[in-house]
Amino acid sequence: MSELLSVALVCAGTLLAQDCSRETALDVIVAPARTPMECMLHAQTMAAAAGFPGGDQRYLKITCERRHAESAPVRTAGGHAF
Repeated sequence: MSELLSVALVCAGTLLAQDCSRETALDVIVAPARTPMECMLHAQTMAAAAGFPGGDQRYLKITCERRHAESAPVRTAGGHAF
C-alpha cells in the first residue's frame, strides 16, 4: 500500500487558496502515489483526464498527503478503494 495520496481539489474561484481543502472543495480527486514526484505528476494527470475546465469560476489545487493508517479507504471517481 502506498503511503502517499495525490489529491486534486477543484475549488470555487471565490475561495482563497489557503481556504481550499477537502471540506470546502467542489470536487476531490484522489489516487495513490509511491514518490513525491509521482504524487504531483499524477494529480495533474488526474485533473486533465477529468476534463477540468478551469477559468475564473473554478481553480485546481494539487496537494500530496500522507495516508493515515486509521482512516477509511478513499473512494475515487472510478469507484475503486485505495
